[in-house]
Amino acid sequence: MSRRLAAEGVGTALLLATVVGSGIMGERLAGGNVAIALLANTLATGAMLAALILTFGPISGAQFNPAVTLAVASQGQMAWREVPGYLAAQVAGAFAGVATAHLMFGESLFAASQHVRAGSPQLFSEFVATFGLLSIIWGCVRNRPTAVPYAVATYITGAYWFTASTSFANPAVTVARAATNTFAGIRPDDVPGFVVAQLLGAAAATLLFRWLLPQPTSK
Repeated sequence: MSRRLAAEGVGTALLLATVVGSGIMGERLAGGNVAIALLANTLATGAMLAALILTFGPISGAQFNPAVTLAVASQGQMAWREVPGYLAAQVAGAFAGVATAHLMFGESLFAASQHVRAGSPQLFSEFVATFGLLSIIWGCVRNRPTAVPYAVATYITGAYWFTASTSFANPAVTVARAATNTFAGIRPDDVPGFVVAQLLGAAAATLLFRWLLPQPTSK
């Protein structure tokens, strides 16, 4: 269990370091062109996701996401007693990743974000983003498990652009991004709505795929 929690923590930290660090780098190099900055942020995040899932998947499942962990436990695919440790590792890793990115780019260790991400379009976007993420995971896990790293990475790459919120789709990521006043940040006041929308999206996808791809019954 200690190895699994370490994998979740380190993997989530590297994911956040990528999200925040590439956001800072993209913004600094884009010369005020937000589209270019977002493209840089997107490509770095998608590439890193594939690498991280391939690396840590065999150890912990490479969930890196409380919404995924709760969904997996709800389907009996991990013990509920393991969930608190996973959630703690993911959140701690997320904040460690933010701090790592800030240190690399000479920013304060943490800074409350002033990036407003409020309103029903943003919240609905997070519902859709997380619904899509869990749909990809459930569909691939059952039929093409070896494709999960690439499917998740390419989905997130696309979702950065087709959702108004740029697809956070992860409560741990959302909470930690409130601690960075950079390109990737989210105002702390907007975090609760994002998290609720993400959990609802994950639950909806899990229920749908429980019907679409029911677990085989044992004889």
